Amino acid sequence: MSETASTARAPVALLPSLVPLLHEWLPRQRWFAGKGRPVTGFQLVSATELLPVDTAGPGLVHLLVRVQQPGPSGGAQGDCYQLLLGVRGQLPPGLAHARIGRVADGPLAGRMVYEGLSDPRLASLLMERLRTPGPLGPLRFARTAVIPDGLAPRVLDAEQSNSSLVYGDTYILKVFRRVWAGANPDLELPLALARAGCGRVPAPVAWYETGGGGRGGEASTLGVLQPFLRGSQDGWKLALEALASGREFTEEAHALGRATAEVHTALAAALPTVALGRPATEHLVEGMNRRLDAAAQAVPALMPYVPGLRAAFDAVGDCTEDDLACRAQRVHGDLHLGQALRSPDGQWSVIDFEGEPAKPLAERRREQPPVRDVAGMLRSFDYAAASHPGAKPEWAERCRDAYCSGYAEASGSDPRSAPALLRAYETDKAVYEVLYEARHRPDWLPVPMAAIRRLAGQTAHP
Repeated sequence: MSETASTARAPVALLPSLVPLLHEWLPRQRWFAGKGRPVTGFQLVSATELLPVDTAGPGLVHLLVRVQQPGPSGGAQGDCYQLLLGVRGQLPPGLAHARIGRVADGPLAGRMVYEGLSDPRLASLLMERLRTPGPLGPLRFARTAVIPDGLAPRVLDAEQSNSSLVYGDTYILKVFRRVWAGANPDLELPLALARAGCGRVPAPVAWYETGGGGRGGEASTLGVLQPFLRGSQDGWKLALEALASGREFTEEAHALGRATAEVHTALAAALPTVALGRPATEHLVEGMNRRLDAAAQAVPALMPYVPGLRAAFDAVGDCTEDDLACRAQRVHGDLHLGQALRSPDGQWSVIDFEGEPAKPLAERRREQPPVRDVAGMLRSFDYAAASHPGAKPEWAERCRDAYCSGYAEASGSDPRSAPALLRAYETDKAVYEVLYEARHRPDWLPVPMAAIRRLAGQTAHP
């Protein structure tokens, strides 16, 4: 479709006609980051007809919309969201759950708009665009391999900050809902790992993006297609199954530690690494202390432990040049048991390199000590044990030791040899967990609080 076709629906008039519907629908979406704050305005960034809406069948309109909200998350410019709107005269009963509403005026007056990814016909069309690389208005589609046609789509219902579709149990497409300027790490890092020959991460098969191009700017990633690891189970489910059956998980944890180390080693070889000098270390500690202060203000239960937690952060400044604190590289950024998949033959893969979606993209793409990922996984073992009634803390401790031992065997560097840094990152993660659980799942608050008490009382060892 030509650029002219993509603008045929008068985008200047399109957004105002959709605003009443978006005001109601957007805040209810699980991937909307601005929950709890009023929406004060919308700005259209781009509008592209992936399938013209003036045909006999459904249409598909791709929108990038900036949403204004008060508060630091929205910022002066507001967050940008990717919407894929289906357009029909009437919705069939099977799509009633995807309904957004009927447009009262403007270029789509009288038509029903709905979540386009829920429509198998429109989801198949998006795959067809990925199979045919090239520009489409402001969008660009690219692929690294030939993609077969006729793969039936289905939407994954898992709770996540994006939308994912599986095509024929062969590929999975992640559609990034909150769009940042620049390459998303979930495309950037797996591409780099594929070039490095690392088989622990599914290599991107296709993707689409916007921006950059001839203007010299960096493109913004909108979606990534990767192989679907059929038959694999995530580490969280496997750990809970082990707990339910009363068996150990140390063998799996050891192998997962090796897989993590292989990913870190490949990333260090494929992308730049940096030495963390004292200014960078001080900046790291300042950020941890700042997050602690904010969390303690919001969750008073943290207050008695603040001195001990602050000591854990301040100890990072005493690290020597032999510590892992002096090496930083690209890392996963949000590693836990749910981000690791184990195949039926026992091989671990690591997925979802987006990092923590709430953090700015520039921060997620910054080089960091690899022990940050290790600390995230150690906290995940604690959560697994705490989620099963009757599980003893020693179960998690054995998993933690096995994981670190596997990491050390594969990398030559034992995370436990940098105890101050590992403790600081685990503490920072636990502080985040306390704030999250207090706001969203109060019944789970005792889990991170147990870690807070342990970490605040330590003086030397994680």
